[in-house]
Amino acid sequence: MSSQTTMRLAPPALWAVILPAIVWLLSACSSLPSTTELRGTGDLGVVIERADGRVKIIETSGRSVLATVDGLGDLSHASVVFSRDAGYAFVFGRDGGLTKVDLLQAKIVGRVLQAGNSIGGSISHDGRIVVAQNYAPGGVKAFDANTLELLSEVPAITEDGRRSKVVGLADLSGNRFIYSLFEAGEIWITDFSDPKNPRTERFAGGNQPYDALVTPDGRHYIAGLFGEDGLAMLDLWNTDKGSRKILAGYGKGEAPLPVYKMPHLRGWSVAGGRAYLPAIGRHEVLVVDTDSWQEVGRIPVKSQPVFVMARPDGREIWVNFAFPENGWVQVIDTVGGKVTHTLQPGRGILHMEFLSKGQEVWMSSRDDNKVVIFDTTTKQPVGGFDAASPSGIFFTTRAARTGF
Repeated sequence: MSSQTTMRLAPPALWAVILPAIVWLLSACSSLPSTTELRGTGDLGVVIERADGRVKIIETSGRSVLATVDGLGDLSHASVVFSRDAGYAFVFGRDGGLTKVDLLQAKIVGRVLQAGNSIGGSISHDGRIVVAQNYAPGGVKAFDANTLELLSEVPAITEDGRRSKVVGLADLSGNRFIYSLFEAGEIWITDFSDPKNPRTERFAGGNQPYDALVTPDGRHYIAGLFGEDGLAMLDLWNTDKGSRKILAGYGKGEAPLPVYKMPHLRGWSVAGGRAYLPAIGRHEVLVVDTDSWQEVGRIPVKSQPVFVMARPDGREIWVNFAFPENGWVQVIDTVGGKVTHTLQPGRGILHMEFLSKGQEVWMSSRDDNKVVIFDTTTKQPVGGFDAASPSGIFFTTRAARTGF
């Protein structure tokens, strides 16, 4: 005896109700918020809104703001580093806050108040360790990049027992970090290969090193000196030779102010075998040969330079200035060695950031509450957007660079 299975279809009247409902649901799914869409992170970045303690997450391909994230505390002199996959921003606030921001989800996923007064940080080459440098109580602290768990602390203690401010922190190969001690006048390299048991080497650093950078090739660490003329330089390929003074004679007879002002956001440039340095106390950019580390020229500019930023191909140097001339930007041609363009992008230009291939430069115009975007070929504005007292601009392309 055979069995039969009878399938009964819904009557036409019922399908008339079901089908529109299915179509509506599919339409609703297709209009979910953009945060659910897959996208890369290579064209993302953040803009610091310092007065409001928040950041804007931006994308450079469309020159647009994706989201705003608040609750980051005191962001005066804030700096940012990125995870290796460029999916997370680690924001270092002046109040000692270390905040981890998920760029795709546009939200804070971790935050610790790790010090009383902080001035920036860095991330290890393997991406596992985030290190903060501190003014108060001084020293550096290492954190797990995933959880922000404190792994270890290296106090910056002088020989007489005083704590020292730490400045000029930068990442080196092998999960090492280099930094300067202001009061102690020293340069330290700490190896966090075993992050809970760090090892530190100490070098002479000159009188009051107050900020520093690692050259793009990763070979030299150069610290500006507040307490004397010149700079301290450590050859990272030959650390056994210790640090040495360079450009010691520059500024003789000048006012007892630092001749070089190295801003907290890595404001010097190295391009085409030359270093371009802002000369404080003079309206000049100093040009230094990076083989001999001797001065080879000076370029007159409009006022006291602050940031001296190389376009990624090294052909141009863009310069902004201290108050009261901080509404101006000048462009130096590195072949001709002179200013070729003088621009007025906005009022209170605090920071500049180039796209990775150099076709655009983004500038924060604090007093206009805007970010302005210029084409570096035409020297004309091509976009921009509103931002509350913007300061630092940081693109995720920094994730692949040493010293950032």
